[in-house]
Amino acid sequence: MPGRLYLTRPVAELADIAGVDVPDAEPPRRNIKPGQEVLALIETGFCKMRWGMIPTGRRNARGRPVMETIVNARSETVFEKSAFENMRRAVVPVDGWYEWTGQSRRKTAWDIRSAEGAPLWFASIYDVWSTPGGIEVPQIATLTCPPNADLRNIHDRMGVILEPKDLGLWLTGDATAARALFRPWPDGRLTISEAKDVDWAEP
Repeated sequence: MPGRLYLTRPVAELADIAGVDVPDAEPPRRNIKPGQEVLALIETGFCKMRWGMIPTGRRNARGRPVMETIVNARSETVFEKSAFENMRRAVVPVDGWYEWTGQSRRKTAWDIRSAEGAPLWFASIYDVWSTPGGIEVPQIATLTCPPNADLRNIHDRMGVILEPKDLGLWLTGDATAARALFRPWPDGRLTISEAKDVDWAEP
């Protein structure tokens, strides 16, 4: 499942594909971490959200609020879990993402991207969290599904990737139609290489 993201292409290209207004220019970002802002597409166009969601109203067995941040949510249960009630839908566009394999301190980072050189569109959910101090924070989590053959040896989950023609269906379609999109990306449409020249410490 996506652990780090990157987006380096001009946002005007993304807006053209999505058929929405061009957002403010974004600098190229090679290492987007959980907790940082990501560019997100919602029904009204592009906006910024924090990647990582604290589900509103989620409580533990003692009735206390659960503050655990969810970066990725399983698509198989997203429509059933009470933690995700009233969530809205969004899409996170990326050029690719990173996963790691190997033992601690000797891990290999893998760069995963479209074999066609196209942007990838992650199905996501979002809401607005009101912090204890009263600040409202738009927050988002990407959805995951089982991996395709390209990724199976790297990770046991992958992001739910949408075809450009299905962006509107995910954002505004009913639950039955949306569920049909929860499937692994077709085999052979991703390319995986060892990630190099990435500053993992960058902000």
